[in-house]
Amino acid sequence: MTATATTTHAFHVRLADWAQDRAQLQAVREAVFVREQNIPAELEWDEAVDRTCIHVLALDHANRPIGTARLKPDGQIGRMAVLAPWRRRGVGRTLLDALLAVAREHRIDALWLNAQAHTMGFYIQLGFRPTGEPFHEAGIVHRRMIHTAATAEDPPTHARA
Repeated sequence: MTATATTTHAFHVRLADWAQDRAQLQAVREAVFVREQNIPAELEWDEAVDRTCIHVLALDHANRPIGTARLKPDGQIGRMAVLAPWRRRGVGRTLLDALLAVAREHRIDALWLNAQAHTMGFYIQLGFRPTGEPFHEAGIVHRRMIHTAATAEDPPTHARA
């Protein structure tokens, strides 16, 4: 994936480096998960996990962070967050498209995520399907979803190199 994966007049999405872009990635996740959704900060941050992930970052025309998502080595997509004023403007779709492209480049076939119940329609439109029963995570109802390219019902234990 190129440095600027997708550009529109209003925003662009690029690969992010946790060490260099940490403050911008954290700013979005803090705003969405900790402040807006009241998820305890200690459940949001895991430095060891974030260092192993591939991150994407959406920036507005002034290079201010507006969205983020990550891909874990096992194929789990997570920490998908878009600031409220930027929702329903294509930011989430562009972030997810960027991660799907990265997964293809890394030959990760079995992609999965734990979607908040109210976001399932978004993921279904982008090729994910629900599996298993709803469950609570951080006090929010979620549902496991797998990408239709995935063949296994359960998340993989490893990704192909």
